[in-house]
Amino acid sequence: MKEEDKLSPWKNKLHEIIYEADTPMGKLFDIILFAIIIFSIILIMLESVKSIDIEYHRLLLALEWVVTIFFTVEYIARLICLKKPTKYIFSFYGIIDFLSTIPLYISYIFAGTQILLAVRAFRLLRIFRILKLVRFLGEASQLKSALKASRAKIIVFLFAVLIVSVMLGTLMYYVEGDEAGFTSIPTSVYWTIVTLTTVGYGDIAPITPQGQFIATLIMLLGYGIIAVPTGIVTSEFGKQNKDKSGNVSTGKYIHVNTQSCPSCSKEGHRDDATHCYNCGSILNE
Repeated sequence: MKEEDKLSPWKNKLHEIIYEADTPMGKLFDIILFAIIIFSIILIMLESVKSIDIEYHRLLLALEWVVTIFFTVEYIARLICLKKPTKYIFSFYGIIDFLSTIPLYISYIFAGTQILLAVRAFRLLRIFRILKLVRFLGEASQLKSALKASRAKIIVFLFAVLIVSVMLGTLMYYVEGDEAGFTSIPTSVYWTIVTLTTVGYGDIAPITPQGQFIATLIMLLGYGIIAVPTGIVTSEFGKQNKDKSGNVSTGKYIHVNTQSCPSCSKEGHRDDATHCYNCGSILNE
């Protein structure tokens, strides 16, 4: 093993604690991080209640600074224990971590940026990384592959739904008119989409028998449309399952763990892996 491919012992230990959940310290870190994320979200919610914010503003602000400092130290630690920090910085979770950390600092540096404090709610997305338990890694990878494989079909389906919505919306515009609230074709298309998806806000409603008949057909059509994307993804998921196991009935999967590559931060490596499947770097031992 080349010397440059190895992290120093303390960085290796730090990387193990922060990025991996198969060790006692790694699990403890994830539990603490999970609790602080939930606590920070509760703080954001309490700040939005004016009566609470007025009475406990200083306390909430002090607690928010504690949370922000913790996330700042954690973010810096994540950079220190990686061979290539830029991989993490520009990754999805790296951007989320950064956005959820800086708003409080920016609000004190630049005036009129308090609105950025709402960006702290992005911290909730970090829970998805913590909840990537070992037994769910394989299933999550399959679902991701199934969604990717079915995206073309779903896009075609969405275009078809949009075309149908425009056609039916235009028809409803000429059938109902301004009196029923169908003041324009875009408004009518909006009503059609709302009805087709079974949302039904009720802000616009047909009043003529012809319009009500068309609305009934759209409602019935909506139930069938909802099932189509689910069927597409389910079919692809079944194919992914069969391709991976070789036999749908056996359900045999290659076991993967939460070990994270110190170079590219990819997770989901096999237990016997010595190199990263994504970049080829040597994994920590």
